[in-house]
Amino acid sequence: MIGGVPVCRLDQIEVEGGVAALVDGAAVAIFRTHDGNVYAISNYDPCSQASVLARGIVGTRGDVSFVASPMHKQAFDLRTGQCLDDAAIRVPTYDVRVDDGMVLVGRPHEESP
Repeated sequence: MIGGVPVCRLDQIEVEGGVAALVDGAAVAIFRTHDGNVYAISNYDPCSQASVLARGIVGTRGDVSFVASPMHKQAFDLRTGQCLDDAAIRVPTYDVRVDDGMVLVGRPHEESP
């Protein structure tokens, strides 16, 4: 990822928490996990049809970090956006990196065929 939109400082995201940001017109949820990783997925929960994923509960299933929607509790893999409870549902994921303490969010990932 080259560039990216600065959304906040890393220390403004609680460990195991999330924040929402508007990135190029899209609502994006950015999460910081206990192991120091940072992920960005769409903030839009397709199950409840609301922009709420940044307020979800971060956890793990095995080695998969996920966020559970605060509405209906579906879990979304933070790496891929795949719903762990329904194989037909996926949310977009975004390039994200931390540069000198600033979280930068880039383009959405292309879905693999």
